Amino acid sequence: MAIEIKVPTVGESISEVTIAKWLKKDGDYVQQDEVICEMESEKATFELNAEKAGVLKILAPEGATLKVGDIACSIDTDAAAPAGGSAPAAAPAAPAPVAETPAPAAEAPAAPAVNKGTIEMKVPTVGESISEVTLIKWLKKDGEFVERDEVICELESEKATFELNAEEAGALQTLGKEGDVLKVGDPIAKIDTSVGRPAGKAQPAAAAAPAATPQAATPQAQQAPVTAIPNDVKASPVAAAVIADKHVDPSSIKGTGAHGKIMKDDVFAALQNPGVAIGQEMFTRGERREKMSNLRKTVSRRLVEAKNTTAMLTTFNEVDMTAIMELRAKYKEIFKKQHEVNLGFMSFFTKAVCFALKEFPSVNAYIDGEELVFHDYCDVSIAVSAPKGLVVPVIRNAESLDMAQIEKKVVELATKARDNKLTMDEMTGGTFTITNGGVFGSLMSTPIINIPQSAILGMHKIQERPMAVNGQVVIRPMMYLALSYDHRIIDGRESVSFLVRVKEMLESPEQLLFGKDPLKALLKL
Repeated sequence: MAIEIKVPTVGESISEVTIAKWLKKDGDYVQQDEVICEMESEKATFELNAEKAGVLKILAPEGATLKVGDIACSIDTDAAAPAGGSAPAAAPAAPAPVAETPAPAAEAPAAPAVNKGTIEMKVPTVGESISEVTLIKWLKKDGEFVERDEVICELESEKATFELNAEEAGALQTLGKEGDVLKVGDPIAKIDTSVGRPAGKAQPAAAAAPAATPQAATPQAQQAPVTAIPNDVKASPVAAAVIADKHVDPSSIKGTGAHGKIMKDDVFAALQNPGVAIGQEMFTRGERREKMSNLRKTVSRRLVEAKNTTAMLTTFNEVDMTAIMELRAKYKEIFKKQHEVNLGFMSFFTKAVCFALKEFPSVNAYIDGEELVFHDYCDVSIAVSAPKGLVVPVIRNAESLDMAQIEKKVVELATKARDNKLTMDEMTGGTFTITNGGVFGSLMSTPIINIPQSAILGMHKIQERPMAVNGQVVIRPMMYLALSYDHRIIDGRESVSFLVRVKEMLESPEQLLFGKDPLKALLKL
């Protein structure tokens, strides 16, 4: 019995995911709860496990975008698990009867007594929102004998490129031309299953690995070195087919896929510029296109939504970081020894923001329809740059945490972000955001509100500048602060007063420590 594995629900606001990578191959035997693929939602990457043990059948290719509830694969639970050491022996056993008894070529027609005659293959369903596809390339010719599950053509939807496999073995009849746009369900090919396998069909498949047999024939000897792909060269199935069809030397192609994998566009580029030597492309003009990840699409959509749905305005100030820098320099070693975490700037800014939010509650509010919702807690979102894009994990109840707890939470969330291990709960529900462009060298910016929040604080680079202090020009480490806010909720007076309050507390950090001795407050003595 075959069971269907569907895209699971990964969050209330998540409606679709992208298949990032299949960790198991089509036809592999998988164990129950074994990880079979990685999926990427608009906010995180997660793994999909096999619900039962059995033989895997992949129904959606890597890069395909699926809706929650769509079928990603199926598992044949009736298939027996391969014996521990006998699997390799079992594979040669199957070809043996075919190779040893040419007479069974007459038995092959015996199978047609059970076959289905001519079957019609139709354009498969590749997603709820996809209604048509384009036939990019036939990988098998009209009239050619194809094996079951062999790739026969490449199709492209508006969201992904995928391959179409033969449903049965037999003679292929192509019904569409390359470049045709077909509706889902349209006939694309027919397979005559009554046609027997050609006499020499099985032998080239077995002899494809050793190059000795093709070299015996003089005409093939010149093609073998060109079309054979070395084991250390990786190429997608479509790229490999084009290389073989066009007799392209794979060593002359620079792969742009993951880990140098040769993709179909790389082969076409090599065909268009046959005289360009390896490495010469760095002196040519070019461009490339990449499909946007779900995370990048979500970031793009939300940033535009924030600009279009809020009355966004930014106010600026600057803070003298002398007191905080002196405090850190004096106590950072004993702080790390006591708490096993570094004393950074983020804990100071988070504490200052929490105190200011209590004084100016509208900055910690949001609009819900025709009502204002005020939070009596501070869930502070911290913008973090992750490998796949910007993520904003949340420090819950930051107002109740001490400096060490905040620093540990920042390290924990940043590490998870870099490893793509953040959960949905850790990235939703913030009430105010802090972003630090200073780590990249930004001197000043106008950050965009993280909706539905009403404000975001931008930290920037600390830079020594001449300042007038008590009639004297002195050099001080200064940082520009930017507060972007929704003017529908927050008035100008409140926004400026909020930012000034943050500035005052940062320039007099003893206020953050409740007036206690800094050493005792930091170490909780």
